[in-house]
Amino acid sequence: MLRALAENGEATGYSAGASTRFAGAMTARSTHDIGEVEVVWRDLTADSVESPGQSFDFIRLWIADRGIARQDQCFVIGEVDGEPVAVLPLHRRRQMGVTVYTWFPRSQVGCYAPISNYRKLAALGPEGRAQLWQTMVGQLDDADAVYLRAIPGEIPEFGGIFDELGSPLAVDMLYRSEFASWEDCDKHQRSRSRRKHDRQQGDRLAALGNIGFELVTDPVAGKAAIDVMFRQRSARFRAQGIRDTFVCDNLVDFYQKGMQPGSGLDIRLHVLRLNGEIVAVRYNVVHGDRMFCLISSMSDDPAIQVGSPGKQCLLRVMQTVFDSGFAMFDMGSGFTDEKRHWCNVQTPLRQHYIGLTVKGRLSVGLHQQFQKLRAQAKASPRVKSALRHFRQFTDKLFGRQQQQQPSD
Repeated sequence: MLRALAENGEATGYSAGASTRFAGAMTARSTHDIGEVEVVWRDLTADSVESPGQSFDFIRLWIADRGIARQDQCFVIGEVDGEPVAVLPLHRRRQMGVTVYTWFPRSQVGCYAPISNYRKLAALGPEGRAQLWQTMVGQLDDADAVYLRAIPGEIPEFGGIFDELGSPLAVDMLYRSEFASWEDCDKHQRSRSRRKHDRQQGDRLAALGNIGFELVTDPVAGKAAIDVMFRQRSARFRAQGIRDTFVCDNLVDFYQKGMQPGSGLDIRLHVLRLNGEIVAVRYNVVHGDRMFCLISSMSDDPAIQVGSPGKQCLLRVMQTVFDSGFAMFDMGSGFTDEKRHWCNVQTPLRQHYIGLTVKGRLSVGLHQQFQKLRAQAKASPRVKSALRHFRQFTDKLFGRQQQQQPSD
């Protein structure tokens, strides 16, 4: 059952940083049953989402596939004058002796954010938002800390409406392509030399045989394409000596289920074929006029890679996606060449921390320092090299494989 505890920001273990109280009556309710927040959740995300991580169906499928215990699920509804304004869908985990509330998936999507009515959040102002988050976090009395990763620093038209949610730390960038048409995209993102380069790669691939490009939405055809996609990913992981996250963490079935009837998700695959065989795949989740690419793959055959099938597949995606009614194509976080070539919108992503106990505040401080060191490593070849050597040493010492993610 939903339980209501805190009102008007009178919560414990969280510093809102507000000097005055917002005039509206703020309340919070929480439940361990995702079904009890479905109506509110779907209403708040009816217009758009920033990520599949805000999708009710995506999170419901994730919970079922991962077998997450009911007591480790927590859904907090924040209300102003009795009207729902935000939902925090949280997974309670225990790591290294610290109990933490965080998002359900980890790096499976490019960003996350509280399920919110952005307009109403913006209208609350900084102090009102601080009190709302304080009231909601007051429901989390069985953990040491709250760690909310990859929240956009700004939401278009509404600004930094999540600034007051704990202590934010900028760590990465989110890359998106937003255009009114392919003509507009081509004009702004491709120089003459870029077009020439794309044409040369296309000629090399065409010299190998017949090229076909298709959008796959059929569940049966999709299952076969997804199988190929993960085989291609595994081959690339092996070639780079990187841990295969999808296989080792048993995630393949989750993405297969997402395309099957009854999942509630709109999964669309972009597939590039050479002589009828799949040589590149892109796995996308659609919400309204937004398309989010979660996974991409390409053939590991050196004879085929000379034609850059991954880049040729993406070129065809860009040539069709905006003329098909989409306003945004999201490529996720982390810099790659393909994002540099195609993404005209870059949004800072931040980790948000809230220490609820002494142990939690200590762990938050340590994790923030680690994140800062990682950021320095990305900017400094010397620090990056030192960290890489240290990591290689610890990997050998403890028999672990490296965890970094490759890019196609």
